[in-house]
Amino acid sequence: MNKKKILKKIKYALRFLPDSIYIQIYYFAHYKRFCNLKEPRTFNEKLNWLKLHDRNPDYIKMVDKYEVKKYVADIIGEEYIVPTLGVWDNFDDIDFNSLPEQFVLKCTHDSEGLVIVKDKSKLDINLAKKKLNDALKCNFYYIGREWPYKNIKPRIIAEQFLEDSITGELRDYKFLCFGGEPKLMFVVTGRSSGNTKLDYFDMDFNHQNIIQHYPNSDVTITKPSNFDKMKELARVLSKNIPHVRVDFYEVDGKVYFGELTFYDSSGFMPFQPAKWDEILGEWLQLPTLHPKEVKK
Repeated sequence: MNKKKILKKIKYALRFLPDSIYIQIYYFAHYKRFCNLKEPRTFNEKLNWLKLHDRNPDYIKMVDKYEVKKYVADIIGEEYIVPTLGVWDNFDDIDFNSLPEQFVLKCTHDSEGLVIVKDKSKLDINLAKKKLNDALKCNFYYIGREWPYKNIKPRIIAEQFLEDSITGELRDYKFLCFGGEPKLMFVVTGRSSGNTKLDYFDMDFNHQNIIQHYPNSDVTITKPSNFDKMKELARVLSKNIPHVRVDFYEVDGKVYFGELTFYDSSGFMPFQPAKWDEILGEWLQLPTLHPKEVKK
């Protein structure tokens, strides 16, 4: 069993702990200090504060990978939505004969239940079943205490397989938005080949000297042709939200919506250099709580 799976099992085993205590344990594990939840200052401190206090019920459908499609389509249009090929409660209900030669299977309630099928004739059904069934059994909320995931109905969806013919992959363009304004973004490359790289850019697509978990790419990342359109859509989708990450893909010149994320890396991923945690923290303006909303 790899380290990632072991950590996931440990986190799940601690599900009996209150959110605030769990957050402090895992924040300390990454930062060697406790999270300031009373007067949060940095970006990651504020993300964990938001987990505890910003309980907008709309966030539940916004993180559900199936329900969010209608939510986003109603705001920016159906043309930006990756086509859904099917949705099922159980793996055994999937009719593989009805699916095309290429497709993607993913769970609606987490970020790890993912099976990419480039050639259906080579799909290991048993391996895919195990991976997705394991994901269906796991309540993603207990991994990072991201409360919107707690009551999502676990399902499996099949989506159209996407790959850009120029880059030869499906790159993620992830915009960090604050109060409805995108201020920083990062591009994820190499994920399909198991050589994930992560590069930050400002809103003029100037590369920023930031490392967060993954190394920077060793090749120049070109500005997507729809960069300005992505910024515009991110601005619309993040309106009136203290912070949300809005993700897009660009495939052969067409923009597709990816997902909405309220707690990037669950608020547990340090920045190098550390000053960026403070810079993003200054951008994130926390909502004012009424006395009865304050959790002790």
